[in-house]
Amino acid sequence: MIADFHFLRPLWLLALAAVPLLIYLVTRRGDVRSQWQDMIAPHLLDHLLIDKGGKRRFQPVHVTAALIAVAAIAAAGPTWQRERPPFVEDTAPLAIAIDLNPTMNATDVSPTRLERAKLKVQDILDRRKGSRTALFAYAGSAHMVLPLSDDAALVKSYLAALSPQIMPVEGKDTAKALQEVEKALANETVPGTILFMTDGVERSAFPAFGGYQGRNSLMVLGIGTAEGGPVKTADGGFLTDATGAHVRAKLDVDGLKALQSASKAEVASVTSDDADVSWIIRRIQTNFAAKTAEGLTRWHDLGWWLTIPIAVFGLFWFRRGWTIRWAVYLLAATSLMGSERVEAADNRFIDLWLTPDQQGRRAFEQGDFQGASETFADPAWRGAALYRAGRFQDAIDAFAESDTAESYYNQGNALLHLDKAEEAIAAYEQALKRRPDWTDAQKNLEIAKKRKADKDKQEQDAQQEQAGIDPDQAQFDDKGKKGTEATVQGGPQTADMWMRNIQVSPADLLARKFAIEAKEAAP
Repeated sequence: MIADFHFLRPLWLLALAAVPLLIYLVTRRGDVRSQWQDMIAPHLLDHLLIDKGGKRRFQPVHVTAALIAVAAIAAAGPTWQRERPPFVEDTAPLAIAIDLNPTMNATDVSPTRLERAKLKVQDILDRRKGSRTALFAYAGSAHMVLPLSDDAALVKSYLAALSPQIMPVEGKDTAKALQEVEKALANETVPGTILFMTDGVERSAFPAFGGYQGRNSLMVLGIGTAEGGPVKTADGGFLTDATGAHVRAKLDVDGLKALQSASKAEVASVTSDDADVSWIIRRIQTNFAAKTAEGLTRWHDLGWWLTIPIAVFGLFWFRRGWTIRWAVYLLAATSLMGSERVEAADNRFIDLWLTPDQQGRRAFEQGDFQGASETFADPAWRGAALYRAGRFQDAIDAFAESDTAESYYNQGNALLHLDKAEEAIAAYEQALKRRPDWTDAQKNLEIAKKRKADKDKQEQDAQQEQAGIDPDQAQFDDKGKKGTEATVQGGPQTADMWMRNIQVSPADLLARKFAIEAKEAAP
């Protein structure tokens, strides 16, 4: 914190030079001896002066000098903390890779290691509401289950379908999983966190973790115990070895410790309470804040705190006794007024010291977005407060008061919340006309276009169902050759919309998807 201390407007510190100059000039002007010493002999001057040089230690000039000094420091903008702008997500994107080896069905952690991992993921989703989370699964091969999405219900539905039975390749390839997750996050504009949930990382994967040069943070949560436990099978029995004895899978504690020493990955083991989840959430936020400090945040001007000592110094300028009578009169008046009048008086008092935008910013930082929206005069900040308060249509009206790229970008964000993808597309396009190289606007424009395409597809399917056509049945027009020509994009960016519309169970879908991907990746 000390290393981060600096002034946002250091030129205001030049006003500090006026402090000693003011003290010198006022003191010299009030010194009678110095005024007459050139006119009257020193041995006579001592007898002519009533005050023989004695001076009060504390004079009004000292109060004025202190006020100027403090005001100059406040105007210079001292700071050592960063603040985030209102339209940057508060949490980082998170990609969770879950180990689906058969040993994850060991029962040393109740009910099983895999089920405990699923419960931990659900807790993480509940703690990160509104944040984007991606889901991956790996064994001998690695696959994306869901791309980054803020739909926690969708993530949970496919999380429940994960099991070792859906994996097409046996074994464990954690390095491949890291490669797949990193590839999926390559186009993200902000750094994220990659979390592995596993009962061990094979030594062959250590070089991939140790040599990792990506911008995302790596975390590993070990699931299991050092004592181990029997491994359940799909038919409800237990895995046995050649002698018929139950196989006991143990958590590779030594391997996890070695991984932590050999790489920058942060490693921890599962706990019976939510301590592990809290640790994960804290590390995600800390890593995100550290990696985005320069690009996505700005320094928080803390100089306004110095208005308090400035006000205290100002009190010294009241005449003696007058401030006491004023306080008594104010107390008597407020005691006779009703609560509404007192509140109105308080508001008028605040208006004397803070502008509407300053009052709105104060309410905004305290989480009172509704109150902030009623106070802000600046349309951009008023729109931000309305947006945070969930009043998206009112936020759009506020943003529309200005014709800037930021205004159209924020309008697009609010329109997406109202499920008005077509209007959001127009807003983002206007933002890009004013700032063609704005990456965030380009990304959100693509999201809006995909959402519109998804909505159009749903409407088309609904029309086909009303016409008696099953959307899951292939319809061929061999005679007329007049079918609609289209290109279906099957990349990760449309996987979440595709999975919403599919009519098979999530487990069957994932098994088929993983099998196809493994077959395509085979040499």
